[in-house]
Amino acid sequence: MSRVTARRKMVRITPGGQIQRPDTLTVEEPLELRVDGRSLTVTMRTPGNDIDLAHGFLLSENIIGSAQDVLSARYCAGTDADGQNTYNVLDIQLRTSATISTRNFLTNSSCGLCGKTALDEVRTRSRFAPPTAGPIVGSTVLAAMPDQLRSRQAVFESTGGLHAAGLFTADGVLLAVREDIGRHNAVDKVIGWALLEDRIPAHDLILVVSSRASFELVQKAVMAGIPMLGAVSAASSLAVDLAVESDLTLAAFVRGGSMNIYSGLHRIRQAAAPESLPGQYDSARAGG
Repeated sequence: MSRVTARRKMVRITPGGQIQRPDTLTVEEPLELRVDGRSLTVTMRTPGNDIDLAHGFLLSENIIGSAQDVLSARYCAGTDADGQNTYNVLDIQLRTSATISTRNFLTNSSCGLCGKTALDEVRTRSRFAPPTAGPIVGSTVLAAMPDQLRSRQAVFESTGGLHAAGLFTADGVLLAVREDIGRHNAVDKVIGWALLEDRIPAHDLILVVSSRASFELVQKAVMAGIPMLGAVSAASSLAVDLAVESDLTLAAFVRGGSMNIYSGLHRIRQAAAPESLPGQYDSARAGG
């Protein structure tokens, strides 16, 4: 299997002079996903948990709805210059043949669509809308989740070049963590884990990411029935619009004990008095 890190020569320039030494980098390689022998897409990813990635991607694109829709997932033969299998082509055999068109790939095509069209696409395609009610999560519990996620980023410690996505219970238990050079791949991997563990729709789980909350990440949460997304960094306008449309709780700038809540405040149990919240939101934005 491919390695997730690699060593490369590097010259570090400092005020005290130059230092030449090897550096540990995150591996980035293409993964071609095939469905029933036909090429579906190619994504640049960090090798590892490719089966999870494939399942999460197919769920996010509404091609499958459960793990039972997949008969098999196997690597195809492909070798490098040394004759070693590259493990960069994965073929998914579906139980029922699917009609797939490029319109299924909203994250690839949405750049040419207006905001309303993108929102309508997700709303009509999602199988698992977030639940109207719970889970209810304490603001202090949610605020602590990014630190837990960070402590489980094993490869990030050596490279500093990976995003992470984690699934938590409402009481703050971290169930699964996946890392990848692409934030969307990290989310697909952890959603794929949930699918294979028969936890989709994930109505009782919270998705936390080490990146910003972009439209595509909110889309993936909605497609998996996840009711809450917490992000360490900022949220985009279209991400907020989709979260509001889908009744998904969206929290951004979740760090340092504060956060910005853009939608779904009814799922957050707050320790502070309601009148103090606007000031907390403003300070969180200023700190971002």
